[in-house]
Amino acid sequence: MRTVIYPGSFDPLTNGHLDVVQRAAKLFDCVIVAIAQNESKNPLFTLLERRELVAKSVEHLANVETDTFTGLLVDYVDQRSGHAIIRGLRAVSDFEFEFQLALMNRKLNERVETIFMMPKDTYTFLSSRIVKEIARLGGDVSAFVPPHVQSALKAKLAKRKG
Repeated sequence: MRTVIYPGSFDPLTNGHLDVVQRAAKLFDCVIVAIAQNESKNPLFTLLERRELVAKSVEHLANVETDTFTGLLVDYVDQRSGHAIIRGLRAVSDFEFEFQLALMNRKLNERVETIFMMPKDTYTFLSSRIVKEIARLGGDVSAFVPPHVQSALKAKLAKRKG
C-alpha cells in the first residue's frame, strides 16, 4: 500500500489544500493529512480544532485520514510507514522554501521522497494567512474554504472580539 503524507498547519484548511488532498487521493492508496503542532506560527485554531475541521472536510474520501504530529516530519513519515511527502506549490516563491525543506528532509532520511503538486489555477493565490485576514476584516471567504470552516472562522473571530 502506497501512503503519502500531506503535512501542514492547516490554520485553517482552504479549498486549495482540499484540492491537493483530493488529487493525491487519486494517486495513492492512503493519504494522511498530518496537522503539525507549530506554536511558533501562533495558530488561530487549536490543534484539535484544526484536526476536526480537516477531518470533516475529507470525510467523503475513503482513503484519506487525518492525524497530528510533533517533531521531525521525516520521523513521522517513518512512524506511519509513508512512502512520500506531498507539498502544494502555489508560486515560484513557494518553490525555493519547499525545495530547501525537501533537500533537508532527504538529507535526514534519504528514503523519503517529496512530491510537489500545484493546486488548480483558481487557488494559486490562496493561503490560510490571507483567508484569516479577509475573515478578520469581515470579508466573505465562502469561495476559499469549505462551509463548516467558514462558520468556524466566524465563531472563533467573534469570540476573540468579545
